[in-house]
Amino acid sequence: MEIRNNWTREEVEQIFNQPFLDLVYQAASVHRAYHDPNEVQISTLLSIKTGGCPEDCSYCSQAARYHTNVKVQKLLPYEEVIQAAVRAKDNGSSRFCMGAAWREVRDNKDFDRVLDMVKGVNSLGMEVCCTLGMLSEEQAQKLKDAGLYAYNHNIDTSEEYYEDVISTRTYDDRLETLGNVRKAKLSVCSGGIIGMGESTADRIGMLLTLANLPEHPGSVPVNNLVPVEGTPFENQKTASVWDLVRVIATARILMPKSAVRLSAGRLELNYEGQAFCFMAGANSIFSGDVLLTTPNPDAKSDKELFQILNIKPKEAFKDEKKSGIEFNQIPSAQGLEHTH
Repeated sequence: MEIRNNWTREEVEQIFNQPFLDLVYQAASVHRAYHDPNEVQISTLLSIKTGGCPEDCSYCSQAARYHTNVKVQKLLPYEEVIQAAVRAKDNGSSRFCMGAAWREVRDNKDFDRVLDMVKGVNSLGMEVCCTLGMLSEEQAQKLKDAGLYAYNHNIDTSEEYYEDVISTRTYDDRLETLGNVRKAKLSVCSGGIIGMGESTADRIGMLLTLANLPEHPGSVPVNNLVPVEGTPFENQKTASVWDLVRVIATARILMPKSAVRLSAGRLELNYEGQAFCFMAGANSIFSGDVLLTTPNPDAKSDKELFQILNIKPKEAFKDEKKSGIEFNQIPSAQGLEHTH
């Protein structure tokens, strides 16, 4: 199957709306052509700066304007972040993502501290990812130079439904940040959220946008809304497992080489539901009992699930090694002894 960036809406609709089992079969076939079906990457996401965000994302517990149970927390100390990364690696994670509740990256001491964190986590031999809001091409390059592997910036939903979710930044703002990430030759991590009251057409529109980017994202997180009390979406009915699998399967068919990440909302899925997601092409999960600020399955249950399904964790930088590409931003681990 060829890699395409010129899908039409009609083609995506036809894929998305086909009989469920036919869709899963097609997605599983594509998945097996490009990936090891019994291998899933374990990633860990840590909130390094929590709450107080000026944005109005209707799903987010960290928006300053909403009254949620999230406590505002300043940027974590370097040592605490490195220790968390070491624990994550010990639990099988090969990717470590650091999230800060900022609207955009600013060139200040906090950003300098994040660059140091990137260097520190990178020296552990992990794929380092950040999600820090909007950033410029120059800031993306600084992150790359520090050893960042991937940058997460979700488009969230379709362009048509976007204004029903967020008003403090535009869809084009998000696409511009993704462009800056690509220019720095960082791996793009971009997906969205379902269960926010969007239509099937919106889910198709979101997938169409991602699949027709100049390059497919290296990672496509698929999140199921976790309603948070105090946010505008606190009473939303979340999407069913069947809806989730349909989005994952379509993403897999449209973007064959991408990692499709089963992200927020996994706590609501039983083992059978998660297995269906893996069969449909999901090949990454976030581990740890908290995903930024929302509950997530703990490492013990994930290990049990992997044992039941005979799934093995994917090692860091495997895609690069398989392609003969060396990710040359990994310095030695010298100087980290004090953090263990």
